[in-house]
Amino acid sequence: MNSHSTASPANQEIFPGEVFVNTADFDTGIRRLLPKYDEMLDVLASCISSANHRILELGCGTGELSLKVLQRYPSAEIVALDYSPRMLDFARAKIELAGYAARWTGIEMDFGEWANSAFSLLDDRELEKVGIDANFNACISSLAIHHLEDEMKLKLFQRIRKSLNPDGCFWNADPMLAESPAMKDIDRAAREEWAANQGETLAEIRSNVGTSVAYGYSNPDRLATLLAHLEMLAKAGFPTVSVPWKYYGMAVFGGFVN
Repeated sequence: MNSHSTASPANQEIFPGEVFVNTADFDTGIRRLLPKYDEMLDVLASCISSANHRILELGCGTGELSLKVLQRYPSAEIVALDYSPRMLDFARAKIELAGYAARWTGIEMDFGEWANSAFSLLDDRELEKVGIDANFNACISSLAIHHLEDEMKLKLFQRIRKSLNPDGCFWNADPMLAESPAMKDIDRAAREEWAANQGETLAEIRSNVGTSVAYGYSNPDRLATLLAHLEMLAKAGFPTVSVPWKYYGMAVFGGFVN
């Protein structure tokens, strides 16, 4: 698969997380689709201020979060995982253009597979060979983990906890499952209003969205409530969990090892 391919271009099928069929729509499209996208990522980046040296990013996508972190923290070094070759190519070109290539490593890998490696699917020594060991100061992710089933989310949080140093932290930005049909309607109305303020409708924006198909451990949206996420983090061994940002159906949440 090259940098401009999709999972199946003929019928516009794409990997979960790619969202748009055409790479040219990636960065502009997500900002049209999701309210306050940049604010969300800025909040996430600010949360790693005390643990920003060696960072693992899960599902780096187009590299927007990587770029914000590298710009904000001159000492930051990022190891970024993504199973989509065209996403990695897109992110790598962006990072190189910004002059941060020496501090960013992109690895083509399903982070669900990495999560399951804690349960003997992969040997830790093999992971160390490609730079994914257990010595990260922080783990970050955006718009990726919601593609896992809840059982795999918990396994991933456990694997993240295992990979972090004693002063480490984990922060994720993702859509949340509405707690009720009424809240689902409220969340949708907020996104409709966001689109209308740009002179569009949500349907027009979504016309460029591809058909997401299962790949590896990821599927089309498998949302969980914010409370369910926090409970999974606590079960995974994070003694302190927090929600520094929430806007309708989107949230930044995570926690600290200590």
